[in-house]
Amino acid sequence: MEDILMSLLRTFVSFIILSITTFLIGKQINTHNNHFTFAMSIIIGSFIANMGFDLKLKFLPMFASFAFLVAIHFLLASTALKSRRLRKWISGRPTVIMEKGKLLEANMKKVKYSIDDLNQHLRELGTFNIAEVEFAVLEVSGKLSVLKKTAYQNIAKQDVLSKPFKEMNLPVELLMDGEIIHKNLTSQYTEQWINLELSNRQLQLNQVLYAVVSTNGMLYVDEYKDQLSAPTDRE
Repeated sequence: MEDILMSLLRTFVSFIILSITTFLIGKQINTHNNHFTFAMSIIIGSFIANMGFDLKLKFLPMFASFAFLVAIHFLLASTALKSRRLRKWISGRPTVIMEKGKLLEANMKKVKYSIDDLNQHLRELGTFNIAEVEFAVLEVSGKLSVLKKTAYQNIAKQDVLSKPFKEMNLPVELLMDGEIIHKNLTSQYTEQWINLELSNRQLQLNQVLYAVVSTNGMLYVDEYKDQLSAPTDRE
């Protein structure tokens, strides 16, 4: 009877600890959107199960190890916010599967991704004809993101009023965390071009959080201070 009561008590306490931990860590731990959060969720689940049900293990040493694991997560997550290189190491990078309607076999082999996998994911996205796809990107979460060819995209009012369609391309990230991503620079998007675009917007490099050339060739710039007096969603 005593063992049953102790197991119930440990289960209850473990549930409270898990609830508080997932609240503090944030929403990303629930999405499994990269290798880091997936591994963390598995390890946290194992710790909580042992803390709750394995009476052979002492609760306090298990809790101390669990708290140390959570502290490591917070340290890495906080550091990754300031380091793009660490973010890439933790989260991984997306893989382009199709470019300009062509399959990239080398990339597919690299990530062990078959044509059957591609067709299944396309069907799940409502695309039954692979010929409609301009770009397909396998995200680090395992989900497939698709950009259809212009002829197969839904028409918006802007499309009707604008000039004839331009050739679509993948977005080109040029700035992140106030620093130029030099490997993405091209003969068209040079460092001088970036500085000129920022100058036209009366911005300095260190004022920009993120800048990317979108699929239609337009430059999107987001500042550190967006000057929104009343954001829609406050965390």
